[in-house]
Amino acid sequence: MERTKHRVIILLLLIMSGSELNASFKSEIYHAYVTNKMDLWKNVIDHMNDIPDKSNDLILELVNYQYGYIGYCLGYDKKTEAKKYLELAQKNIDILEKHNYRLSMVYAYNAAFCGFRIGISILSVPHNGFRSIEYAKKAVELDSENYLGYVQYGNIQFYMPKTFGGSKQEGLGYYLRAKEILEKDKNGLKDDWNYMAVVLLIGQSYTYLDDFISAKAVYDYILRLEPDFTYVRDELYPELMKKMRES
Repeated sequence: MERTKHRVIILLLLIMSGSELNASFKSEIYHAYVTNKMDLWKNVIDHMNDIPDKSNDLILELVNYQYGYIGYCLGYDKKTEAKKYLELAQKNIDILEKHNYRLSMVYAYNAAFCGFRIGISILSVPHNGFRSIEYAKKAVELDSENYLGYVQYGNIQFYMPKTFGGSKQEGLGYYLRAKEILEKDKNGLKDDWNYMAVVLLIGQSYTYLDDFISAKAVYDYILRLEPDFTYVRDELYPELMKKMRES
């Protein structure tokens, strides 16, 4: 009886330590995101990648952070680095698909990865553009509450040329839907870089559409949540104020 009790205690301790580890990763990534310290972000995903025998849950969390880092690399024209981490992330997603684990999220990430491949090589648009749309569609069909599926729909609409059916206004609508879904889990918003990224997309979309008043409201909201969000505080907000003065 005592031996069984000890086993239960050890199991509980292992579960608790795993939860604390995940919470630590989440907080570190969030801090790296709002302070724009992407070297710290890279350290976290490299460390996570080296963990042996990762659970499906941990693999999916790692993919989320790899997804964010790849997007950053492409934003700063670091295509070689983006390609390296895209290959790692794709391997992880393939594992999850093989395990039939949270397929709606798997499809959403595959939609994003097709978009990343277009960012790496514009020549892949005919192939990856269609695949991205199909994956995003499957993600939302499997789970109508998959925020990331709507983010991918938003990206597709926002960046697709108008002549091919793209609509920046419609893209914004998908971003707003993603935000709405994320906000249903109030506890999950703490230290969540994904939520901040979606709200940021909304602010940037309003700016692009010349709706400066709405953009300012979004940036004000972001800075109330996170006054130290350096990209918004030091770049986007001053740029928006300048546009508003000149308009």
